Amino acid sequence: MILQTTLNFLSELKHNNNRDWFNIHRPEYEAARENYGIVVNQLIAGIKEFDPSIGTLEAKDCWFRINRDIRFSPNKEPYKTNMGAYIARGGRKSPFAGYYFHLEPGESFISGGIYMAPPENMKRIRSEINAYSNEFLKIVSSNEFTSAFSHFDSESLKRVPQGFSADSPVVDYLKMKHITPYKKINDVDLVSKNLLSSSLSTFKALHPLVQFLNRAIEE
Repeated sequence: MILQTTLNFLSELKHNNNRDWFNIHRPEYEAARENYGIVVNQLIAGIKEFDPSIGTLEAKDCWFRINRDIRFSPNKEPYKTNMGAYIARGGRKSPFAGYYFHLEPGESFISGGIYMAPPENMKRIRSEINAYSNEFLKIVSSNEFTSAFSHFDSESLKRVPQGFSADSPVVDYLKMKHITPYKKINDVDLVSKNLLSSSLSTFKALHPLVQFLNRAIEE
C-alpha cells in the first residue's frame, strides 16, 4: 500500500515547489520514492501473471522522473507533484499499450491503453477499431470493463479522421486522440491494504483492450 508519509510529502511539495525546500527534504523524497517503487514492483509482478508480454521489468524501468522539463514551459516549478509509472513492454518510453498508475494526493488514478501514440500507430489503431468494431465494442462494453472504468480521456478530434465514415458505429472512438480509460482512486483507498488486489483487478479488466491495441500496433 501507499504510506501516508508518501502522500504527505507530495502534498507538502505542492506548496513548496522549489529546489531549496526539496534538497532539505530529500530524505523524505527518497522514502516516498522507495515506497512507490515497492508498490510498482508488486503491480509489475501481478500484471505479469495475466500479461506476460510486459517482459522483465522493474520499477526503475517504468516510473517517470520527478523533475519537470521547464525549458519550454511558462510554469517554472522544478518538480512534478505526482509519481507515475507506465508498465508496458520496454518500460515508460514504450510505443506499446500498457498500464499506468498515477499517484497524486486527491488526484490519483489507474489508467492505461495508449497515450500520445505516434501518428502512424494511431492510424493503425483507428483502422483496427473500425475494421473490428464488434470485437472492440464487446471489450469496452463488457461488465468487467464498465465496472472498472467509467471514463475515457475526453480529448478528441473535432472531425472524423480522414478515411473513416461518420456513420461508423465506433466513430466516437475513432475521434479520440488517446485510448485511455481511467479510474480514480481516493486517498483512503491508496493507504488501504486492499490497494494491490483492487488495482490488479482493474488492470486485469484493461488487459483485453491492451491486447487489442498492441495487435494493431504490431501489424
